[in-house]
Amino acid sequence: MLHNLRNANFYFMVLLDMFIFAVAFYGAYLFRFDFDLPAYATTQFLEILKYSVVIKVSVFFGLGLYRGMWRYTGLRDLWHILEATFLQSLILVTIVLYKFGFGGFSRGVFIIDWMLTVFMISGVRVLIRSFYSYREGNGSNYPPDSCPVAGHNALIIGAGRAGEKVVREIMGSGHLRFAPVGFIDNDPTKRGRTIHGIPVLGSLNDLPNIIENKCINEILIAVAEASGKQMREIIDSCKETGLPYKILPGMDEIINGKVGIKALRDVSYQDLLGRSPVQLDTTRINQYISGKTVLVTGCGGSIGSELVRQVVRFEPARLILVDASEANLYSIQMELHHEMKFHEYVTVLGSVQNSKLLDRTFEEHKPQTVFHAAAYKHVPMVERNPWQAVNNNILGTKKVMTAADKHGVDRFVIVSTDKAVRPTNIMGASKRVTELLMRLFHNSKTTFMAVRFGNVVGSSGSVVPLFRRQIEKGGPITVTHPNVTRYFMSISEAAQLILQAGVMAKGGEIFILEMGMPVKIADMARDLIKLSGKEPDKDIEIVFTGLREGEKLYEELITEGEDIVRTEHEKIMVLKADEKDVVAYATELRSLLQNMGEAANNFDGDQVRALLHDAVAEFDEEG
Repeated sequence: MLHNLRNANFYFMVLLDMFIFAVAFYGAYLFRFDFDLPAYATTQFLEILKYSVVIKVSVFFGLGLYRGMWRYTGLRDLWHILEATFLQSLILVTIVLYKFGFGGFSRGVFIIDWMLTVFMISGVRVLIRSFYSYREGNGSNYPPDSCPVAGHNALIIGAGRAGEKVVREIMGSGHLRFAPVGFIDNDPTKRGRTIHGIPVLGSLNDLPNIIENKCINEILIAVAEASGKQMREIIDSCKETGLPYKILPGMDEIINGKVGIKALRDVSYQDLLGRSPVQLDTTRINQYISGKTVLVTGCGGSIGSELVRQVVRFEPARLILVDASEANLYSIQMELHHEMKFHEYVTVLGSVQNSKLLDRTFEEHKPQTVFHAAAYKHVPMVERNPWQAVNNNILGTKKVMTAADKHGVDRFVIVSTDKAVRPTNIMGASKRVTELLMRLFHNSKTTFMAVRFGNVVGSSGSVVPLFRRQIEKGGPITVTHPNVTRYFMSISEAAQLILQAGVMAKGGEIFILEMGMPVKIADMARDLIKLSGKEPDKDIEIVFTGLREGEKLYEELITEGEDIVRTEHEKIMVLKADEKDVVAYATELRSLLQNMGEAANNFDGDQVRALLHDAVAEFDEEG
C-alpha cells in the first residue's frame, strides 16, 4: 500500500471508483422511482451518499482490491468484486438500519445499488483489460523493413491447451518479456481462429513465410503431446529459421505444480522421445501412501530419488530414506528439507546387505510401503565384479524382503529392469533372480510385486550425460555399435508408473511399463549433436567402439514363453502368473541362493556365473 501511494494510477483508480459508487447509488434511486425522484428521496440520497461512498471504498481497501493492475483483470478479480460489493451493501444496510431505523427507506434501492455497482465496477475493469489486450495483440505487427532486431515478439507453436496457457500467463504477468504475435498449428480447423485475441496464422509449413512477414524474434514451443517424429520436425523447422527457440516443460510438470511458464527452457533430448504425460489414479495411490510410512531403498539414486519426489506429492506421514552412499543420501535429504519443504523423514545410512540394520529400521519405524530401488546396475562394472551382483542385488534384496515380511509391510515394490529378460550379462541375470525371489514369500501377508522397464533418460548410468560431456569437449561421441537399440523413458515417468503399478498388485506379479519404440543409440547421438547446434560427422564425429562386456544389441521387455496381459492403465502390462509348483521351486531356489552366497564370499566369479545359469534358464552370455 505504501508503494501504491507513490503511484499516480492508484489515485486515479480510487477516484474513478468513488465516482462509480456515487453514480450507482444515484442510479438506484432513479430506477426505483422511475426517474422521477420525490423530494424526500432526494434528501435520503444526499444524506446516505457519504456513508455509501466511504463504506464502499473502505471495503475495497480492506479486501485488497487496489493491489492489482486493472489491465490484468481476470475471473478471480471479478469474483472478489462480487464478494466485496455484497459486503459493502450488507454494511450499508446495517448502518442505515442502526442510524435511521429504515423508516421510509426503500429496500429495493439497496438491491439495485448492489447490482449497478457490480455491473459498473466490473465493466470498467473489463474495458481496460480489453483495451490493453487489443493494443498488445496488434502493436507488435511491424512491416518487415522496420522490424526491431532486439524485440521480443514471440511465435507460439501449438494452439492447444499448452499454447493457451503460455499466452494467458504472458498477458497476466507484468514481468515476462515476450509479446505473443501468433500461433501456428497443423490442425487446419484452427486456422484463422484466435486465442485470447492472438490469431492462429498457419501450419508448420508456413513457418518461413510467417517469420518473414510478422516480425518474429523468438519461437516458443508449446506442444502438450507429440511423437518423437513430430517433435523432430518442429525442432528442425525452428533451426532453419535461425531464430532462438525454447520449449515449455511437459504438461505433467505444469499440472503437478512443479513449473510454470517462467520455466521455458532449451529443448532437451527428453522432448524428442515424444512420451505422452502419465495419467495417474491419484485416489488409489493416496490409499497406500497418504498418511502412511514409506521406506525407499537406494533413495539417492536416479530412480530412488525421483520415487521420493513423487511419493512426497501424496503426503506420506513419514519417509524412511535408506542409501549406502553418504553423498546421495545427503543430497536427497537437502532437497526434501529446503526445496520441497518436507521435514517428516528419517535418514538411514547403510547397505541393504546389513540384516541387523534393516531389522532395526523396520522395527523402529514400521513402514507400510517399501520401494526397493537399491541395486548395482552398471553392466560392465557388475560383469567384472559378479560377486557384488549376488551380495547386493540378490541377497541384499532378499534381506529387505525378509524384513518386510517379518514386520508386516503392506506393499513391497521391486524396481527391476528390461535387462532381466533373456539376460546376457551378470547384472540382468541377478535382477531376474531378484524377480524370482517373490516366490519365496508366496504365503506372506505382504503384497510383493516387481516393475520392469527400460532405460531412463538422464539417470546416472544413461548414455545421455556421457554424450553431453563428449559434445562439450568437441567430440568424438563413442557409440558401441551402429545398430544397438534401447528403450527409453523419462525418470519422472518411470517413477510415476512405479507408483501406479503399486496399487494394482495382488501378489507376485511382474508389471511391465510400456516403453514405446526402441531408439537407436547412434540416432540418439546425432539428435544430441543437433540439439547442441552442431552437425553430426562434421562438427562432432561419432566413433563406434564395439559392444562392451555383457552388452547385447537390443533389449526386450518380455522373454519367449512369457504371456502378458493389459491392465486398466494404458501404459502398464502384467505378466501372467507362472503355473510352476511354487513350493518345490522355492526349496530349489533357497539351495541355489545359499551356494551363490558362498561363491560370492569366496569371490569366485566362475562359480557365481554357473549358479546364475542354474537359476535363470534363459541366461545366455553369448547374446
